[in-house]
Amino acid sequence: MRIPIPEEKTFVHESIIPIRWGDMDAFGHVNNAVYFRYIEQARINWLDSLGLNFAQDEQGVVVVNAFCNFMKPVEYPADLIIKTYIANPTRVGLDTFNVMSLVSDPETVRATSGATIVWVDFKTQKAASWPPELKAKLAI
Repeated sequence: MRIPIPEEKTFVHESIIPIRWGDMDAFGHVNNAVYFRYIEQARINWLDSLGLNFAQDEQGVVVVNAFCNFMKPVEYPADLIIKTYIANPTRVGLDTFNVMSLVSDPETVRATSGATIVWVDFKTQKAASWPPELKAKLAI
């Protein structure tokens, strides 16, 4: 079962991530678990691009769910293009989505993915409202 990526979403970032030799499995293609590392790095690249300190001691972003739809295998050597989108913002969270392809073949989707992120107060371990400066940068 594939989880669909919504039609209505906002493009927010593009990352180029190299495939490493060690990312491959015994079958000669990138191991499925590694895709989640690529997705994580693309999300961090996007959050870093906002220019805010996301490694705060008291509050920060937490992933509360994640999925990946594997369409076509990828192999070393190659560079991935991972486009990041957001949708469905709420007072405390939003959905992120990624479309992954190769730099050498950007029209062929290799994987799609998504995650819900929530802004959390680490002391109370509860969801908190987006800080105003972050909410403005996210345009939500």
